[in-house]
Amino acid sequence: MILGILKEPALESRVAMAPGSIAALEKLKIGKILVETGAGLAAYFNDQTYTDKGAIISDRASILKEAHLILCIHPLENSELEQLSPSQALLGQFNPLQNTDFVEALLNKNLSAFSLDTIPRTTRAQAMDVLSSMATASGYQAILRAATLLPRFFPMFMTAAGTIKPAKVLILGAGVAGLQAIATARRLGGVVEAFDVRSAAKEEVLSLGAKFVEVEGAVEDKSAGGYAIEQTDDFKKRQAALIQTHCKQSDVVICTAQIPGRRAPLLIEKATVEAMKPGSVIVDLAASTGGNCEVTENGKTIQYHQVNIIGESNLPASIPSDTSNMYSKNIINFLKILLKDGEVEYNFEDDLITGTCIAHQGNIHSERVKRVMTAKA
Repeated sequence: MILGILKEPALESRVAMAPGSIAALEKLKIGKILVETGAGLAAYFNDQTYTDKGAIISDRASILKEAHLILCIHPLENSELEQLSPSQALLGQFNPLQNTDFVEALLNKNLSAFSLDTIPRTTRAQAMDVLSSMATASGYQAILRAATLLPRFFPMFMTAAGTIKPAKVLILGAGVAGLQAIATARRLGGVVEAFDVRSAAKEEVLSLGAKFVEVEGAVEDKSAGGYAIEQTDDFKKRQAALIQTHCKQSDVVICTAQIPGRRAPLLIEKATVEAMKPGSVIVDLAASTGGNCEVTENGKTIQYHQVNIIGESNLPASIPSDTSNMYSKNIINFLKILLKDGEVEYNFEDDLITGTCIAHQGNIHSERVKRVMTAKA
């Protein structure tokens, strides 16, 4: 089998396979590994680092034509999908619950694709969970970005000029990104509290030394696989009031709350931002799905009523060397179950294969993606 590794679009600095993982690919009996020229440059991996490991540097057109399995992060353009054949397969992080047009294009062209961001959140899948890997980077970077913009110190200082109080940090959403943000903020000396609608998050928040902000009456669904779900209007009203109170007292607010396949829940209204301390910082990691803050602008850092708001959903790209290595290891672990004797095996009795297969022979196998596409139709 020939495996291809593509260069990502201009705004993405990560690469789907770092050179350090090439040896692991060879152990999977892959015959030839093609890497697009300059694929790893933005992540500080030059072409030589790939050829030293046994890969072959090639051009994009050749990879699209020759590779049986193509690794990438973002979806390909329709013009590039036209160049593929049904015998080829794509593997990446395609956000199919939002990017339904891409799924339709795959189905219309009878192409096969696996999207690791739809993998079931089970113990067995942890080593392949790209969302968790990238969320770790997002939570870490969110705090560092906030600390850079905040016009105050993070830790408490006892100085000759008096005592400087530590920064107060509020984390909205205690998933992987939120928990990493808590840990990083605590390391910097901040006083941290966190909110989440999932009761299971409470113990994790407390274990990291943060205070858990709880709104009673949250609706939970065990079938949601550990993800948050839509809440009732009554709960949202009580939630908004409590969040507004805590936002007013905070120096930094990190927003991480998202619902797969839905618009991100609105947690911070414009009026709340207007009531916050001048110089406060909001980092909205849900910016690409509408944002948790009403005034967030995706991909931009703005100032509203002297509050700095960072609308950045792709913070993993800001530390591309490590995040590319993490992504690569997730891919390798998935390939260990996808490949048999160096070839792709469509074993739909395996829940991880089924859960990530968003297109094959004109059909969707991922139940989560299938539900979204059915609702759209």
